[in-house]
Amino acid sequence: MADGSATPTTRSSEPAQTLAETVAGRIREQVIFGRLTPGSHLSELTLSEELQVSRNTLREVFRILTKEGLLRYEANRGVFVSTPGMSTIIDIYRVRRLIECPALAQAHPGHPAVKRMRAAVEDARHCREAKDWLGVGSADIAFHAAIVELADSPRLSSFYAQISLELRLVFGLLQDPEFLHGPFIDQNLQIVTELEAGRAVAASEMLEAYLLRAERFILGAYARITAQA
Repeated sequence: MADGSATPTTRSSEPAQTLAETVAGRIREQVIFGRLTPGSHLSELTLSEELQVSRNTLREVFRILTKEGLLRYEANRGVFVSTPGMSTIIDIYRVRRLIECPALAQAHPGHPAVKRMRAAVEDARHCREAKDWLGVGSADIAFHAAIVELADSPRLSSFYAQISLELRLVFGLLQDPEFLHGPFIDQNLQIVTELEAGRAVAASEMLEAYLLRAERFILGAYARITAQA
């Protein structure tokens, strides 16, 4: 059998491709929650044992995630979590403005995603009180994913999920998550409050200004990190 080192239960319960997709999803989650950061080396042997899958399956996982841009392969060195460059950061924020701002401007205050926006803000505030800044980052990503859901487009939401992965890698470049996420918690609160009051266009304008500030903020921090390196 191809998955010689996987447990019998794992082999019999899922076809190989489904298993690879499942494991790829688990690695994506580690990126989303900040446990895997840009430049991290992924040991095939360690992950194979940790995830209880064969090395053949893990190679298929690496292939999937490399194609997505989440991982990169370096000859004679192995597989690493991708490190976004300045052009990637600029492109991510351009795409975010193109998707999020129109979705917010045309939103109805009674849309179910508005409640998810509010819940994400409350999660971020609770995480701030607990000094859980990685949790704040996850809540921020959930807030913006909910904004995209306002467009009622499964394709846009699926596309944005990939953007969110790259965004988490951008966040992971910065070594001080409090410095990164702290200023934006209250701005998220202001945006959802405007939307709940029926002022969707005003909320969209606030979001566009917010995203421009965030882009400049991250590019400035990235430039400083690059100069120090």
